[in-house]
Amino acid sequence: MFLEDEFAIRRMRMRRISISCLVAITAFAACITAMLGLASAARADAQPASGQLAALVRPNDANSGSLLFPSKEPGFYVEAPRLKTDVAIDVSGPIARVKVTQRFQNPSQGWVEGTYVFPLPDSSAVDALKMQIGERFIEGQIKPRQEAREIYEQAKAEGKKTALLEQQRPNIFTNQVANIGPGETIVVQIEYQQTIHQSGGEFSLRFPMVVAPRYNPAPIVQTVEFNNGAGFATPRDPVENRDKIEASLLDPRENAKINPVALTVNLKAGFALGDVKSSFHAVDISQDGDQARTISLKADTVPADKDFELTWKAAPGKMPSAGLFREVIDGKTYLLAFVTPPTAPDTAAPPAKREVVFVIDNSGSMSGPSIEQARQSLALAIAKLNPDDRFNVIRFDDTMTDYFKGLVAATPDNREKAIAYVRGLTADGGTEMLPALQAALRNQGPVASGALRQVVFLTDGAIGNEQQLFEEITANRADARVFTVGIGSAPNTYFMTKAAEVGRGTFTAIGSTDQVASRMGELFAKLQNPTMTDITATFEGIEAEDITPNPMPDLYSGEPVVLTAQLPHDQPAGKLQIIGKTGDQPWRVEMDIANAANGNGISKLWARRKIDDFEARAYERQDPAALDKDIETVALAHHLVSRVTSLVAVDVTPSRPVDQPLGSTKLPLNLPEGWDFDKVLGETPAPLGGTERHGSATPTGNPGLEQAAAETRELAASPEIANMMAAAPTAKAATMIAQKSTTVNLPQTATRADEQIIRGLTMLLVALTAASGLAVWRRRLKGIIAVGVKRNGL
Repeated sequence: MFLEDEFAIRRMRMRRISISCLVAITAFAACITAMLGLASAARADAQPASGQLAALVRPNDANSGSLLFPSKEPGFYVEAPRLKTDVAIDVSGPIARVKVTQRFQNPSQGWVEGTYVFPLPDSSAVDALKMQIGERFIEGQIKPRQEAREIYEQAKAEGKKTALLEQQRPNIFTNQVANIGPGETIVVQIEYQQTIHQSGGEFSLRFPMVVAPRYNPAPIVQTVEFNNGAGFATPRDPVENRDKIEASLLDPRENAKINPVALTVNLKAGFALGDVKSSFHAVDISQDGDQARTISLKADTVPADKDFELTWKAAPGKMPSAGLFREVIDGKTYLLAFVTPPTAPDTAAPPAKREVVFVIDNSGSMSGPSIEQARQSLALAIAKLNPDDRFNVIRFDDTMTDYFKGLVAATPDNREKAIAYVRGLTADGGTEMLPALQAALRNQGPVASGALRQVVFLTDGAIGNEQQLFEEITANRADARVFTVGIGSAPNTYFMTKAAEVGRGTFTAIGSTDQVASRMGELFAKLQNPTMTDITATFEGIEAEDITPNPMPDLYSGEPVVLTAQLPHDQPAGKLQIIGKTGDQPWRVEMDIANAANGNGISKLWARRKIDDFEARAYERQDPAALDKDIETVALAHHLVSRVTSLVAVDVTPSRPVDQPLGSTKLPLNLPEGWDFDKVLGETPAPLGGTERHGSATPTGNPGLEQAAAETRELAASPEIANMMAAAPTAKAATMIAQKSTTVNLPQTATRADEQIIRGLTMLLVALTAASGLAVWRRRLKGIIAVGVKRNGL
């Protein structure tokens, strides 16, 4: 018995000895390795710093908190540029002129190029770019896109300060600024024109502040074309410029929000004002007479993490029913007209039966407040159905469920089942929107006689394959109408608005749970019947060259007819006639062009809408090159940024010395307010080239978003930036964590000798301690073995 106990003790002690030996050997080897590098490290530190080292810093060298991007050299980092934005909006009647000033600050000791991905309203006509260097302003020039890119790249290579503004989507732009010197700030101003939105007696203006992460489906082969007898075909990518619409994201659980925005609105409505409200931000409002207000943020700045929305109404009895404005440019007259038609007359006839297909997005980007808003909205819509209606519910993430597998009667029992199903939905997974849309448009059977088929789409629109979805709606809508409901703090309004336009429906935005009841109430009124159909616009006594939009859409309750036109003379005479039907009754309004009020920027708005018409009918064109040429001609003539034109500004004087390298990185963005970081980007990003699920630890089909996830997780914001923003929380902001970034490409350089010496001495001490412990254990082992042998007669 003693022998068994003794050998058990011996085995246990032998295991401890083995562990101690392993620790000692490992520590000793590490010590030797570290000490061998001392001489070369000391020599490297003794050499004077070269120009290539100018952009590199160590975390303990920074005097204040910074966003740090790792270089190729372990332990060395480059400080990311910082951004602050000022927005000034001047509203004059139905038109807004917006100036966006972006200040790019380089806190590092090296030369930097920064790329900022940012949103603008999808209807904006961007026509000005200015770059300020000291007291000088350099005007940007409009060029064909490829030519502008070449000018920018050449100026960047020559060390000249340069800025390039490109449109990636009608509501997503990129601003690149190159050769920002050490400690320098470059100011870039962007200006655009837009029309004011009107619905239900309410006017509204929206300024988007952040590009929400887009789910970008993987390329798939739809049409295989074999050319030149090669025998192979390449897949069609459903996401245009996927790398251009992505940016690194801050994890809001660990980082202070960045990119502070200051904003002011000077509102001159043109009529006596009633209520003026900011939907999502605290503001101060000052009054200047009955028709004017000045609106500013209550905080000096706010983080760029949700859209700004301002709404206003006319004072009782002062609501305008029509407006006509004109601008004369280069011998031509441009008109902007809006008319609010009367509501359809009340009749004793019962409302038409409806067949409503509700499609709800429950992907990862909808987590948090967004899915709650969507659930409430959809439950309310289902409850409003009449017993004679038919309906179905389709939900999607990267999978899809057709709940009833076809349209069913809207009986109380079916409505209760559907509402219970909707209330149980959770947000997770990717945003594979196309299969759900196909199911809604193709798989619900024929429309019953006398019924209205409607598709109601509730989503944040966070996808990159918009054009693919527009084509699906156009090709398979048939007699159905597509209504979109934008959910969340930063919806993709370009997709939502255009999808409703090509679907001959309307778009409703819901940005908070407080808006669900009122905004869905407006939508229910529109779902019953279009207020005005068969709309046409003609001129009497003069020939108009172009009227936009073309064709004119149907209108719904509270929506005005809004059109722009180009006339061939600078002093035209004649009348504008708008004709349509409200219900079964014809309706017509006439406006005398001679009585039009003067307006600024109308030519830009006409050109923007003309380009939109070209883009919307692109599927009808057999020659893409000819389409691009038509767009380019209009954009160049009116100095507008478009898909095929860009603005570029170049300082003629080189500033970066030829021997200084240029670091390059995308500026990180905040996650939109209310979004769940793990649901969107996943807790454990898969290796590049693998699968990805939007909002899951195992996402599928979105390598670009996966790259953003990989680049984002180690990123931390600084206390200095946090202090610039009173509204921004600071979590772990004092810790500067490096962000992985494939765009930073700095040379290998030497490490510090003093750090290596400290490491070597530490490891040597560990090794000596372990070695002395090993000798003690060896002596004890010999004693144990001797006692065992003696007692057992061995």
